[in-house]
Amino acid sequence: MSIDVRADTTPNPNAMKFTATKKLFDNRVIASKGDDVDHALAQQLLKLDGVDNIFGYGDFVTVNKTMDADWDELVAKIEEVFNSAS
Repeated sequence: MSIDVRADTTPNPNAMKFTATKKLFDNRVIASKGDDVDHALAQQLLKLDGVDNIFGYGDFVTVNKTMDADWDELVAKIEEVFNSAS
C-alpha cells in the first residue's frame, strides 16, 4: 500500500515538506542520518543518499538535504519510499 504525499517547498532551500493524506507519526520524530530511530518510515528516509535529517509529526515530514544533493533526484527517491510504505 502506498501513501499519497504532496511535496512543498519551504523558506529553507535545503528543506522540503511532504504532507500525506493520512497520519504518519503518533509522536514527534526528529532524527539525523545515523541516528537509531524506532519508526519504519523515518528509517527508510534517513537511509537515502542526500538526506541529512528529518522532522516528522502528524501527517507531515520535513526532509533536510545535504548541501550537495539535488532536489530533482531526491524527491523521486523520497516518493519511492512513500509508494512502498505500508
